[in-house]
Amino acid sequence: MFLSRQIALKPLSQLCRRLAVATDAGLDDRKTWQREAERAPASLQGPLSEISDGIEAGDSLTDSISRTGSYFPGMFREMVEVGEKTGSLAAVFRQLAEHYEHRLKLSRLFLAAIAWPMIQLVAVVVIVGILILVMGALDNDMLGLGLTGMSGLIIYLMIVGGVAAGAWAVIAAARRGVLWTRPLQTGLLRIPGIGRCLQTIALAQMSWVLHLTMNVAIDVRRALTLALRSTGNDYYRQHIDQVVSDVSGGGEIHRALERTGAFPDDFIAAVEVGEQSGRLTESMGRLSNQYEEQARLALGTLSVIAGFVVYGMVAALIIFLIFRLAGFYVGTIYEALEY
Repeated sequence: MFLSRQIALKPLSQLCRRLAVATDAGLDDRKTWQREAERAPASLQGPLSEISDGIEAGDSLTDSISRTGSYFPGMFREMVEVGEKTGSLAAVFRQLAEHYEHRLKLSRLFLAAIAWPMIQLVAVVVIVGILILVMGALDNDMLGLGLTGMSGLIIYLMIVGGVAAGAWAVIAAARRGVLWTRPLQTGLLRIPGIGRCLQTIALAQMSWVLHLTMNVAIDVRRALTLALRSTGNDYYRQHIDQVVSDVSGGGEIHRALERTGAFPDDFIAAVEVGEQSGRLTESMGRLSNQYEEQARLALGTLSVIAGFVVYGMVAALIIFLIFRLAGFYVGTIYEALEY
């Protein structure tokens, strides 16, 4: 279920960092997870206690984490399983910490860029609510919305809340790859300006994950599956089966990716050079750094676009208010002149 509770990026990155240190120091898993459960904030105590209880009962870390359902991201669960089987848990936790810190950094950049337009939008929405309440006291529907007084304010707040909840639900569903959002994800990539930015961010994520997974002993097919899933867009996820099938049949990774037609030439060329030189991990690391810089620029572009969209909404609301209020005062003047 896409609305199921899931750990936030910040506590997840912090948890991975502490686990990396504890595991690298050779601390006992039972004590490590028991301490995490005891010191965790209330929102994390339940899931961490389930993991601690599972380990105490003799279950593996992978099985214990599975007790929490989808509370932890799929990549976290799969990478922990790989680390446990290969004896490289410390490295896995360290790489996961870097991965989630990287995502958190990009999220903060975007949110910081659109913060001011969103504040203005909220301010206008609040002003409309105040006007609706005041119109009830004046017994006059100046805005022509049919909403006045406390009852009108309640209906207005319900409408605003419903729109906000609907937008949040669509975003949450898209991030989790819910089936009905897939055409939306693919369609956004075709929009000039926005599509290029989203592609850059997705490829930055994919190259980052390929670099991380190939730093530990993991089957290349699984690494490709994780990397394609990490893009967060069905435009790339839909090619998982084909890419894995091609590689399983002895095909080269860059050929398998090229056959999808979903990746730009520079991305394919970097993978090809890495494969042929036997330094794919290093090649993905360099590519990840390049795409990270491009992703920052892409986020800047997206934030500008998002800002213009929000400013457009604010302007539309302000223009609506101006015309409605102007119409009310003009009407009042004409009525006074008739007398």
